[in-house]
Amino acid sequence: MVKSTRRVFFRTAGTGILTGALLTNLSGCAKPEKLTKKDGAGRIHLGMASYTFRKFGLEETIAMTKRLGLQRIALKNFHLPLNSSDEEIKRVAKKVRDAGLDLYGCGVVYMKDEAEVHNAFRYAGAAGMKVITGVPEYNLLKLVEQKVKETGIELAIHNHGPGDKRYPTPQSAYEKIKDLDAGMGLCVDVGHTQRSGLDPADVISMYADRVLDIHLKDVSAATKEGGTVEIGRGVIDIPKLLQTLLKIKYAGSASFEFEKDADDPLPGVAESVGYVRGVLTII
Repeated sequence: MVKSTRRVFFRTAGTGILTGALLTNLSGCAKPEKLTKKDGAGRIHLGMASYTFRKFGLEETIAMTKRLGLQRIALKNFHLPLNSSDEEIKRVAKKVRDAGLDLYGCGVVYMKDEAEVHNAFRYAGAAGMKVITGVPEYNLLKLVEQKVKETGIELAIHNHGPGDKRYPTPQSAYEKIKDLDAGMGLCVDVGHTQRSGLDPADVISMYADRVLDIHLKDVSAATKEGGTVEIGRGVIDIPKLLQTLLKIKYAGSASFEFEKDADDPLPGVAESVGYVRGVLTII
């Protein structure tokens, strides 16, 4: 695939040149059928996984998310500790929503025993969250399913790539939940999926009915050694990925999780958001 260089994005003076560059990129790869705005282009709900801002406080995280023009956020326990009281959770949730953000979920939440399962759903329920992105132990999956049915809160299992003994790939998670309630699904981390040697677009298409959340990023290589880079600088076929989300009419969130430059992530995230929005204007 002939990829448009990042130089093209920042040198172009007009929409026509930008569009031409991206179309050249798209023409170089096998792509899904052409989608139009009537088919849902522009309807991908971009959000922020607050792990991106793990070295910053809640107020700064809210401010930077809004500065990026994102309207959805999932909180990591750095910004709302899992052992918070219901009153504190509700206070923080109100603060986030009063700032104009949709606090749709939390994660990644690890669940190693029954108490942690019950607490995760208490936490999400008190905050009014719709989905928990989590990593439950295998022996807890039936309990998690029970809590999903009781609360209406979905559980999206997150894949962590090569070296992860529980859920290295979305398929490894799917095999464990395919016969469970439909509220048990996947958070497809597209970076870790690519690092496992899999095309995240193909994986999302394969398990479309169970994709509940997306962690959006790019990586430097389709191997275990691949690391997070600004979206568009790496090896993931971003146009194909976004086209696939549109094709399956994905209604969940696609949240940026930028693991690079923890001390100063905003420039890299802004570049990534701009790249994704640029692609979305022409597909």
